[in-house]
Amino acid sequence: MNQPDVQPVSPLAEVQSRIAAAARIAGRDPAEVALVAISKTRPAEAILPLIAAGQRIFGENRVAEAEAKWPALREAHGDIALHLVGQLQSNKADEAVALFDCIHSLDRSSLVGALARAMDKAGRRLPCFVQVNIGDEAQKGGCAIATLPALLAEARGADIPLAGLMCVPPLDIEPTPFFALLDKLADDHGLAGLSMGMSGDFETAIQLGATHVRVGSALFGARA
Repeated sequence: MNQPDVQPVSPLAEVQSRIAAAARIAGRDPAEVALVAISKTRPAEAILPLIAAGQRIFGENRVAEAEAKWPALREAHGDIALHLVGQLQSNKADEAVALFDCIHSLDRSSLVGALARAMDKAGRRLPCFVQVNIGDEAQKGGCAIATLPALLAEARGADIPLAGLMCVPPLDIEPTPFFALLDKLADDHGLAGLSMGMSGDFETAIQLGATHVRVGSALFGARA
């Protein structure tokens, strides 16, 4: 008897299944978790299969790379949401507001001012996650936990829509306590969104409240 052909599961379907399973374990609706496909350094031909399969939220690290790659992709597939997940220079605020739909890396007072001016000029308000340097690492972006209340107050005063908090835990350390701390900080400040969890730890992040997971290599493969 011939065995039926078993179709391989795509990386996108596999990640979606893992997100749904992690959410159900936590007693959450999988629809509460947005998958941000991190397409930085990936060419258009690597992105197109995910778009064809229904993925609609993509994340980029650099304004210049996104400007070179996404206008044509979005013209062909107009319902794409583009998120900036990397550090943003204040002098790129105008370009970022024009190109992106959400920013995950608001982390300092000067950027609050630059983004507010850019949003006023463009006539659109972008939701922003405030990035917290959750592991107090000198080499990473993000505001210090101690300065978070003042930065949130400044962003609210500038009429910047706050989507929530974002973090990148220290590498090679169990991420659970860092995700739990970000969840507590968001709760303390009345914020619903949590951008946390990447390819190696997004299931843990979901179980601790993540609303946006930023997944790259699990979808696209390891970078060269």
